[in-house]
Amino acid sequence: MTARGLALGLGMALIAVVAAGLGFAAYLAVDGLTTRPQPADVAIVFGNTVELTGVPSPRLAARLDVAKQLYTARLVGAIIVSGGTGKEGFDESAVMKAYLIERGIPELAVHADAAGVNTRETCVNARAFMRARGLRRANVVTQFFHVPRAKLECRRVGIEVVGGLAPRFFEGRDVYSLAREVVAVPVYFVHGRR
Repeated sequence: MTARGLALGLGMALIAVVAAGLGFAAYLAVDGLTTRPQPADVAIVFGNTVELTGVPSPRLAARLDVAKQLYTARLVGAIIVSGGTGKEGFDESAVMKAYLIERGIPELAVHADAAGVNTRETCVNARAFMRARGLRRANVVTQFFHVPRAKLECRRVGIEVVGGLAPRFFEGRDVYSLAREVVAVPVYFVHGRR
């Protein structure tokens, strides 16, 4: 093969990889944006940044507001909020629970999982909580780009995911996050990594 032929072959391969990546990114975005909630036992809210002032970041607040809507609409009977202690020094799950209670969700309807430090641990812990109470069906609540991986991992650990909802909250960093999920979802699928 000539150098020109090799360069042409590599160029075509690169174009194919980029096209496949863009196509998969589009699939993930569409799935995350079009997944709709269904009647379920719980909503599982995946954690995110708590501000230095101890309040949820706008992104996290948007997730919690969506979870509140699901509870208020009686689409779920309980809300699991999950997240560890971030670099800001706050237990995300405690902040999330307090936010929901301050907005009228009964304290007994909100379960805080402080050990949900990543997607897998959140799902494993949610499954344990649900099984102990005879609950099976869940909606996932997270950003649109994370919905497919959240559903995948919940199903992998034995949770019956019936739907989900992503808040209509967008930031510039979502482009990076979506690109990260293009790699993370296949890795999760093959290896079950966090």
